[in-house]
Amino acid sequence: MSKVYFADMRAGHKENLFDKLARLLTLAGLERSVAADDLTAVKIHFGEKGNHAFIRPIFARRVVEEIKRLGARPFLTDSSTLYPGERKEAVSALTCAIENGFGYACAGAPLIISDGLRGVTETAVAVEGELLKKVYIGTEIVEADSLVCMTHFKCHELTGFGGAIKNLGMGCASRKGKMVQHSTVAPVVAEKYCTGCGICLKACAHDAVAVIEGKAAIDPTLCAGCSRCITVCPVKAIHVQWNEAADLVMRKMAEYAMGAVSGKAGKTVYLNFITQVSPACDCYGHADAPIVNDIGLCASSDPVAIDQACADLVNGARGNEGSALQSGHEPGGDKFRGCWPEIPWEVQLEHGERIGLGSRRYELVRI
Repeated sequence: MSKVYFADMRAGHKENLFDKLARLLTLAGLERSVAADDLTAVKIHFGEKGNHAFIRPIFARRVVEEIKRLGARPFLTDSSTLYPGERKEAVSALTCAIENGFGYACAGAPLIISDGLRGVTETAVAVEGELLKKVYIGTEIVEADSLVCMTHFKCHELTGFGGAIKNLGMGCASRKGKMVQHSTVAPVVAEKYCTGCGICLKACAHDAVAVIEGKAAIDPTLCAGCSRCITVCPVKAIHVQWNEAADLVMRKMAEYAMGAVSGKAGKTVYLNFITQVSPACDCYGHADAPIVNDIGLCASSDPVAIDQACADLVNGARGNEGSALQSGHEPGGDKFRGCWPEIPWEVQLEHGERIGLGSRRYELVRI
C-alpha cells in the first residue's frame, strides 16, 4: 500500500494550517525528494480570471519556503491552455497569475510557463503506455530536477474529478500534448466568423492553412496538431474538435502523467487540497458553490493513491444542498456522478494503476 497523509481543516494557536501543510510535506518525503540546488518545479493551476476556487497563493508560499529551507530553488509553473482565453500564451497567462495573487511578493518564487511563450516549447518523452509511446511535455517540467505537484481537488466535466493525475497529465503537457489527449482530428474553421486576415496562415509552421475565397481552411493531412492557429486567431474562429471520448481522454491523461514524471523517480511529491470542491474545472472564469464542505489536505509520493484517497474522502462526505450536486448527497454517495452522471471517473485511477503510475491501494495516515 502507498501511504497518503491527511490533515483536516482544524487549526489552533499551537499549530496553524500552514504548519500542518509543512508537516504533511515532510511526512510525504519532501526532504528525500528535493536536494540542495535542485531547480524545483511547483506545478500549480494559477486559476482563470474570474475564478476563485484555485489554491490560495499564501499556501503556495509556504510550500516554496519549505523547498527553500532544503537549499533548493523553486519556481511556480503552469502551461498554456489549448483553448483561446486569458491563459492562451505566456504573457497573458503570467498576467492572469499575477492578478490572481501569484506574484513574487506573495508566492516568493519566480513564475515560469512550462511550455514557453506560445505553448510550443515541448520535449517528446518516450513512455510505455497502452495507447501512446511518446508524449509532449512542457520543456521546463522535463528540465526541472524535482517536482512538487500542488493540486486543487475538484470535480471536472470531462474526467469526473481533477486531481494529481490531471495536474500532471494535462497540466504539464504542451499545447500539442493537450490536443493529442482531447482530439484525433484537425481544428476546424467557423467560416461565418473568419475574416480571412491570414494571421493563422503566418502562424502555421506546417503549411496546413490556406486562405481560400476570403476564408481560412485547414488541411487535416498536413496539420500537426500544435493548435497555434487556435490561439492566434483574433476573432476566435478556429476551434478544437473535442471528439475524443471521456474514457480515452482519461487513459491518455494517465499516460501523459507518466511522461511528466519520467526521470524523476523519488523526486516528486504530491499535495492535494480538498477545499472549495467546485463542480467544474478551475479553467472556467467562475467558480460555482462547493459540493461538499472543506475536508482537508493530503500528501503522498504516489499520484494514484492520493487521488483515490481524495475521491474516497469526498464521496464519504455529506453533499451540500443547493449546490450543483444532483444526486449522491448522502455520505458514501458518488459525488462525481452526482455532478457529471455520464463520466466514468474511475478510469483514470484504473489506468494509472495498470500502467504503473501508482497504486489505488493506500493507507490513510491522519495527522
